[in-house]
Amino acid sequence: MNDPQRSRVLPDGGTDARSDGEAGADSDSTAEPGSDSDGDDRRYAVAIDVLPTGRPDDDRPQYQKSPIAYALGESDFRLFELTLSDDADASVGDRIAIEPTADADIVSRYREVDHDELTHNAAAEIEYAVERIVEENERRFVDFYNEAEPITLRLHRLNLLPGIGKKLRNTILDERKRGPFESFEDVSERISGLHRPKEVLVERILEEIREDDLKYRVFVDRGGE
Repeated sequence: MNDPQRSRVLPDGGTDARSDGEAGADSDSTAEPGSDSDGDDRRYAVAIDVLPTGRPDDDRPQYQKSPIAYALGESDFRLFELTLSDDADASVGDRIAIEPTADADIVSRYREVDHDELTHNAAAEIEYAVERIVEENERRFVDFYNEAEPITLRLHRLNLLPGIGKKLRNTILDERKRGPFESFEDVSERISGLHRPKEVLVERILEEIREDDLKYRVFVDRGGE
């Protein structure tokens, strides 16, 4: 039987289809900070839970365990387990550099994890972290409304957002031709029927983080897909 196909929506509106068996090189491996960085820019993640005594399911003696944190990537919304240095001072909500090695005194290594590997506290904190990332990077996410392109002849990226059907999509496309949207407030004022443009994006991002069987992903780049 053929592996099911999933597609990641590319920046140019195309798709990258991979079977479930074609995992990325870093999907299950433990990576050292900076080992798979695409450039010199720092890669940040927001801490969503910190466990000073290590994972509760780790049966090793305490002296052999390191403190860990679960974190959400700022740029791609990937989930990570960070192994922290013994004297690391980290709290929920902290913005932590995981690449390159500049902050190796805080993060000794990290690995990507699935949503079902998170602690209860980490899973509950995701929504707040996503809201913060979207709010602090408003220009980046407003530009989704300015730049979103079709995925296929029948499906547009805008239609992946909750509550946006054909009519509302066409209204957005027509309105952005008059001039780019400058803020979430600008979107809500110019698009009748879209009163919560930020919350709509947050809802879609959360769905992409939590759900494994989505055919298209716009905001979340899973390394193993």
